[in-house]
Amino acid sequence: MSLTDLPAVNACLNTLSTIFLSAGYFFIRRKRPIAHRNCMVSAFATSTLFLISYLVYHYNAGRTVFREPQWFRPIYLTILLTHTVLAVAIVPMILMTLHRAIKQRFELHKRIARWTWPLWMYVSVTGVIIYLLLYQIYPQR
Repeated sequence: MSLTDLPAVNACLNTLSTIFLSAGYFFIRRKRPIAHRNCMVSAFATSTLFLISYLVYHYNAGRTVFREPQWFRPIYLTILLTHTVLAVAIVPMILMTLHRAIKQRFELHKRIARWTWPLWMYVSVTGVIIYLLLYQIYPQR
């Protein structure tokens, strides 16, 4: 595997996180807490692997710039800005949500999870969208 493979790996990890988050939501709504826990731990693991891979890639490859098409650049930058801000904000929320579940403080866990889950989903989904825009739909030269 080379450095140029990491953006696709990152998109796959974000996709897996999205799948695990969706399944975790499904299972908790069906009152299957063990399946929910397993999915959410898997989402946490894939998101952690994503973050490591992302940091390795950008440490070595530097910044990625969206140039073309110019008309789409403001849309891309809006998606990127919201994704980036929420990606930073979601980390302590995920850790707090996970901590409360581990400590079996489920009422507190549920209160923050109502905010954590949709933001985490947004960050995971927009991560894949950013990959598709940069490397598949409008590959930058």
